[in-house]
Amino acid sequence: MEFKEVVGRRRSIRFYQPWRPVEKEKIQTILEAARLASRAVNADFAKAIVLYRDQLSKEDLDSLKTPTTNVQLDTAPVCIVWFADLGAVPRLVQAGGPTLKQLVDVGALPPTHGWSHAYVESVIVPQVLSPIVQNASALVMLTAAEAALAVCTALYAAVDEGLGTLLTALNAEAVKRITNHPDDWMLLYGQLVGYPAESWDGGGQRPREPFEQDFFEMRYGNPFPRDPQVVDKLKQAKMIQDPAPLPWRRDEIRYLAQMFGLPL
Repeated sequence: MEFKEVVGRRRSIRFYQPWRPVEKEKIQTILEAARLASRAVNADFAKAIVLYRDQLSKEDLDSLKTPTTNVQLDTAPVCIVWFADLGAVPRLVQAGGPTLKQLVDVGALPPTHGWSHAYVESVIVPQVLSPIVQNASALVMLTAAEAALAVCTALYAAVDEGLGTLLTALNAEAVKRITNHPDDWMLLYGQLVGYPAESWDGGGQRPREPFEQDFFEMRYGNPFPRDPQVVDKLKQAKMIQDPAPLPWRRDEIRYLAQMFGLPL
């Protein structure tokens, strides 16, 4: 699938085929994609623990639920629990910036831009990374943002594998009890993965605010102009698709409710 179509097909899928398992190679593919995502200072921010619904007790599965995470957790066969490792940057500082030195060694951080092992040790570690470690809010913000890049990549990888997927909240205490994750791993999301029981397009592309409301040129208040020809091109590439609600969506939900014994 072409990248633009992957972006266009992504939906938050909430109805899954509970009887159909997800091939393990597809889960690995999702994790491999996350591992290759962009990340600052080449630090290992994103961590994940894969949970299989059928290997959890009913009590454990129910304990993971939140007000926004319920039926979908019962039907999705896989939940990838994503964390941000708050120890990533402190370890990097303590070790003297080894992952940055790796980038110097392979030419990703070239001397033309001032990079060297000495620059990492004398400038980047003390002047850039150490202040982040000493500022708790800055450390949380950086770590969460960088780990989220991996999670976003994992979402698109799942779509590219022909799967439905959804980021959802999980009960943090239950996650800790079930997974026994390290204390410095901050819970981000559960990524549900499975084959959709609903149509892949989920009733249409979700509503968004006007383009010009979010993007600007040179300064705030000067909207980036949206070119209709570009919009047409992206429609042809299936990145921009028919908006929700599609005319049959309400009927689909009624049939899904009947199939799963859910209220309307």
